[in-house]
Amino acid sequence: MFKYTIKRVLQSLGTVLIVVSIVSLLLSLMPTDYFFTEEQLIKLTDKQKEDQLAAAGLLDSPIVQLFHFLENVILKFDLGTSRRIQAGVPVIKVIGDKFAISMRLGCIALAISLILGVPMGILQARHKDHLFDHIGAAYTIFVNAVPRLVSYSLVLGVKLFGLPSMYSTRHAVRSSILPIICLAMGSTASYALWMRRYMVDELTKDYIKLARIKGLSTRQIMFKHVLRNAFVPMVQNLPTSFMLTIGGSLLVERFFSIPGMGPLLTDSITRYDLNMVRGLVLLYALLGIFGLFLGDVLMTVCDPRIRLTGKGGDTR
Repeated sequence: MFKYTIKRVLQSLGTVLIVVSIVSLLLSLMPTDYFFTEEQLIKLTDKQKEDQLAAAGLLDSPIVQLFHFLENVILKFDLGTSRRIQAGVPVIKVIGDKFAISMRLGCIALAISLILGVPMGILQARHKDHLFDHIGAAYTIFVNAVPRLVSYSLVLGVKLFGLPSMYSTRHAVRSSILPIICLAMGSTASYALWMRRYMVDELTKDYIKLARIKGLSTRQIMFKHVLRNAFVPMVQNLPTSFMLTIGGSLLVERFFSIPGMGPLLTDSITRYDLNMVRGLVLLYALLGIFGLFLGDVLMTVCDPRIRLTGKGGDTR
C-alpha cells in the first residue's frame, strides 16, 4: 500500500505538471491584444503597450513564462494576482472565496443525491420491471433528456413556493434552495441508474443462485451480498464526483448568478486573466487526480479482497 501510494503520488504530480505546462504554453500563444481593453488599444502607443507587456512578462518566451509560473508555485506557493476578475487581488484569495460558496452548495447537493439516488437504485433493482422501476427509469430519462431542467425548477420554485431566482449573500440559505435542487436532481438520477445497473448485474451471478438454493430470503440476498458488491464500483467514483461537484457547476451557477467557481474559468479565459486561468487549471487537475486516487483507496476499504498492489508490484 505504501509503495502504491508513493507511486501514485509521483504519477499524479507528473500528470499535474504536464497539464499545467500544456495549458500555460497554449495561453502564451494567445494574441497579446487581448491583454488590453478596447479603450487601451485605441489610446496607448505601441511603445506603451510593449512596456506593459514586458512588465507582465508576456514578451518572454513560452518556456520562460512557464518556468516563472512553476517557480512561484513550487517555491512560494504564489499563483500571482488577478488582473481582470478582481484586479490586484491574489489569485488564491479569489479562488478561495468562490470555492467556499461552490463547496457549500455542492456538498449539500451531493448529500441529497446520495440519500435519494442510492435507495432509489436499490428499490428499482429489487422491483425490476415493476411499477417503481418504470417510474425511476422515466425520471432518469426525463432528467437526462431535458437540457433546460434548471428552467423548469426555476418556474416551479418561484411560482409555487415564492423562492428567489437569484442568489443573494444576504439571504444565502433561502436563495440556495433552487440551485441545490437543480444540482441534486441530475446526480440523483445518475446514482440511481448506476446503483440499479450494478445490482442487476450482481443478481445474475452464480453466487446469488447458490444463496437462493441455501434458503436465504430476498432481503438477506439484497442487503448482505448484492448491495455490498454492487456498491464497490460506486465508491470508486464517489470521490471524483465530490471533487468535481465542489468545483462548481457552470450552468447552474451562471443561471442563478452564484458567485462561485462554475463560470470563473470561462470568464478568466475570455477576459485574458492568465494567472487566474493557470491557478484554476492547477486546482481542477489536483481535484480530479486526488479524487481518482481516493476512489481506489476506498475500494480496498469496502472490499478487502481488492488489493492495490500484487506480487511484483502490479496493481489489481
